[in-house]
Amino acid sequence: MLTEVFSQISIHPQLVIVVPSLMVIGFALKKTPRVKDWMIIWILMFLGVVASVLTLGYTISGIANGLIAAGAAITTHQTYKQSFLSRKNKDNG
Repeated sequence: MLTEVFSQISIHPQLVIVVPSLMVIGFALKKTPRVKDWMIIWILMFLGVVASVLTLGYTISGIANGLIAAGAAITTHQTYKQSFLSRKNKDNG
C-alpha cells in the first residue's frame, strides 16, 4: 500500500519557483519580531503545500511537492548558515 502512495509522487519542475520564494518568505519571517524561530518552519511547510496544491492540484503528489519544496528551502538555508556564516564567525573569534 505504501509503495502505491510513493509511486504517485513525482517532483514537479514548478519547485524551481516555489523553493526560492519560500526562502525569501523565510528570510522575511526571520526579521519579523513577533514570529518565533520555531514557527518559521511550520509556516513555510504550510505555504509550500498551499502553493503546490494551487498549482498541481489537491493530490498526494501536490501535497508531497509542497513538503519537498519547504524542505529544500529550509535545508538550503541551513546549509548556507552552517557552512558560511558559522565558519565566518569562528574565523573572526
